[in-house]
Amino acid sequence: MTIPFPLKACVAAGLFGWAALVMGHGDVTPQEVDTGSLPELGSEPLMENPFRKGNEHGDYNEEAIEVGESGYSGNCAACHGIQAQSGGLTPDLRELEEWDDEYFIGRVLNGTDRGMPSFKSNLDQNAIWAIKTYVESVKE
Repeated sequence: MTIPFPLKACVAAGLFGWAALVMGHGDVTPQEVDTGSLPELGSEPLMENPFRKGNEHGDYNEEAIEVGESGYSGNCAACHGIQAQSGGLTPDLRELEEWDDEYFIGRVLNGTDRGMPSFKSNLDQNAIWAIKTYVESVKE
């Protein structure tokens, strides 16, 4: 049986496209985040972003944004896009209104069954809340 050339070309193009999509995922090996002089938050997960202005450690907001930008670049941008602007394959974090603080910390710590890894063993909550503070800053 002979397969027509146009069909072969379509199959080849589809395979190359799929390979590019998979390879375009980037390096998703979790990267350490230097949390600088942010106050130690402990190991028990907080249910509200402590670095948000007006919260317990809100006076660290600007530093948390800087730390969070670095942490986001090394751990989140490969999937969620530069400055949290998704290219469409993953959620655009700037537009997720249902992601309140409690939902966010649970999602980042535990991952999802749709492919988001758990960062429980790689990021402490200082880094996680700094990343959330950064994402909130790019929404403004």
